[in-house]
Amino acid sequence: MKRIIAMCIALCTVMTGFAQVDSTGTQNEGDTIRVGGMVIIRSGNKDNKQRSFHYKTRKTYKPSNISTNWGIIDLGIANYVDNTNYGSAEAQAYAPGSNENYFDLKNGKSINVNIWIVTQKVNLIKHYVNLKYGVGLELNNYRYKAPIRYDDKPDANLTNPPIVTLDPEVALGNRHYSKNKLAADYLTVPLMLNFNFTPNRQRAFGLSAGVSAGFLYSARNKTVTSDEGKRKAKDDFDLERWKLSYVGELSLGFLKLYGSYAFKSMYKRGLDITPYTVGFRISNW
Repeated sequence: MKRIIAMCIALCTVMTGFAQVDSTGTQNEGDTIRVGGMVIIRSGNKDNKQRSFHYKTRKTYKPSNISTNWGIIDLGIANYVDNTNYGSAEAQAYAPGSNENYFDLKNGKSINVNIWIVTQKVNLIKHYVNLKYGVGLELNNYRYKAPIRYDDKPDANLTNPPIVTLDPEVALGNRHYSKNKLAADYLTVPLMLNFNFTPNRQRAFGLSAGVSAGFLYSARNKTVTSDEGKRKAKDDFDLERWKLSYVGELSLGFLKLYGSYAFKSMYKRGLDITPYTVGFRISNW
């Protein structure tokens, strides 16, 4: 009914415009009139008494109750909050001689890349409130300033053997590090409640918040030095196998931001280091 009323108003407006054109002869060759979501286009010129018009409606996006998205990519930074008491026996047992500067990061080179294999969004309340979930890979690279090394073959005779040591060859001038990073990769499942303020737009404005559970499937310490070249140590390094995190997303049309903050330290013992990420999300939602 609203569309019919709008069409009648538009037709009256166009017919009035025709009468004015015939009496004055100053009308342009073509006119466009917009009425709500409808566009009226009139064609013709002052020398042509036969005029025609047509209308077209503005397309609106109609979301489905269940939508699936494949291959979402996140690009951001990986960092952490270090609350370790380096004077404790536990910290010194894990990293002998360590202090507050041991695990300082090169912030511009510590990156997070997430590859969400598949995600789904389920309508809960008129597409304004939705449930979002998925599965993907969290890839974190922590680049260290100090020449620390992770040991993938600790002393099996010790209950809690040292894992991280400061390379003494650097102090002696025998070795130089050009790269030193810890890679921690997780298979992760996020679960979020989504609030979409513009459900009739394909590029939404809204936010999402929830939690994620990640399983550590790969960890490695990679170094590149002047005398050894590339070196890789692969182990879990007493990292927690499971990582539970708060996760969030902010959607501003084409621009999407994401973030995560873990519940607790990423290490089982010795270190109190809580990881977080923040960055841009590449998605067609």
